[in-house]
Amino acid sequence: MKIAIIGTGNVGSALAKGFAKAGHQVLLGVRNKNDFKGSDLANEKNISVQTISEAASFSDVVLIAAVPQAAKEIAAQLGDMSNKVIIDAMNSVRVKPEPFSNTTEALMNLTNCKDIVKCFNTTGAENMSNPIYHGRGIDLFYAGDSEKAKKVAEQLAKDVGFENVYNFGGSDKFNLLEQFAISWINLAMMQGYGRGIAVKILKR
Repeated sequence: MKIAIIGTGNVGSALAKGFAKAGHQVLLGVRNKNDFKGSDLANEKNISVQTISEAASFSDVVLIAAVPQAAKEIAAQLGDMSNKVIIDAMNSVRVKPEPFSNTTEALMNLTNCKDIVKCFNTTGAENMSNPIYHGRGIDLFYAGDSEKAKKVAEQLAKDVGFENVYNFGGSDKFNLLEQFAISWINLAMMQGYGRGIAVKILKR
């Protein structure tokens, strides 16, 4: 699969390495190909560097892991997304992409993509890099109205080592999924449990 990743911070970098290791072709979409955060990623196998518009054009899936206030600018550079899948890995924890209440809602309104899902937003970058705890993959969650996008996100999550991906519901659950992310942040940092914690759903 050809995957564009917009945003090369901690989460974007971790997922780029994981997807590339799993055999996918990763296209980093950046503003300036000669100067961007995580530039060492260009040396990794299966990873190339493009402009945002080029990466989106050449890919099947576009994963966005940028700061929420950049959502509008990124959307304007994506081009025709009608036959693509967008995975939103952003959280509007402190800043919202006004006038929208969350980043996924913004992308739904600012692009012509019909297959959008919110995923890879509920845990830290360390868990993206290594989702294995005591020999088992931790769990991930998604929300959205597109079954196609959900299937793609689930497959990519399992490709990097997550065991299960649970459905939080449709587009009306985007804000709830962001609150889930804030809960992990609260435990990891505000409550001092550290970033080496994860969520695992257990069933009787």
